[in-house]
Amino acid sequence: MKLSEQKCAPCEMGGKPLPKHEVEFYSKDVPDWNISEDNKKISRQFVFKDFKQALNFVNNVGNLAENEGHHPDILVHWNKVTLDLWTHAVGGLSLNDFILAAKIDRLKE
Repeated sequence: MKLSEQKCAPCEMGGKPLPKHEVEFYSKDVPDWNISEDNKKISRQFVFKDFKQALNFVNNVGNLAENEGHHPDILVHWNKVTLDLWTHAVGGLSLNDFILAAKIDRLKE
């Protein structure tokens, strides 16, 4: 099943972050996202025509994040939005981060 067709699982209980080989495996499905050097976050910058389009995208991401119960860190510039994903409960990346990244990518299509 594609990442974008999966649902984020509750992660309040903690656990361990994904090992490097799993991060590399899942990152193939979200190739426009960058993996941090420490393998604990993925990020992507989105560029828009203007602030209004950027803000509309942020609102759509916010609605998606609420629906999934998994939330990115969001930085907004005039026509750019940078999203960072990581799972606070595990102190690194989980499958939820890749699921949400894939769903966010679909918002931009």
